[in-house]
Amino acid sequence: MKLNLFIYLSISFILSFIVLFFSIFLSFKSPDKEKVSIYECGFNPFHSTGQPFSIRFFLISILFLVFDLEIIYLFPWSVNSNLIDYYSQFIIYLFIMILVIGLVYEWLRGGLEWE
Repeated sequence: MKLNLFIYLSISFILSFIVLFFSIFLSFKSPDKEKVSIYECGFNPFHSTGQPFSIRFFLISILFLVFDLEIIYLFPWSVNSNLIDYYSQFIIYLFIMILVIGLVYEWLRGGLEWE
């Protein structure tokens, strides 16, 4: 058992270093204006720290985390759905309905718009 784990870990480390080596030394690097521009944050980070910025990024990221973490709960259900009784299936379907209603509500209210 320990030998299998050691072999698995050693192969994964070797493959990781091979991919890292190839990505560093064989990749084509051309930093242009588009590649070095800001991303994800929604505001220019080079202004002074006292200037206000849009809170929209934080709202969208919190919505992403909520829906992403909720979807993680569905994986065990999808794997073991044949072992769950009807009451538990109903609870899971109710959970999915609440997620869909929340997503539609946020979509209609404009919570997913970046502007």
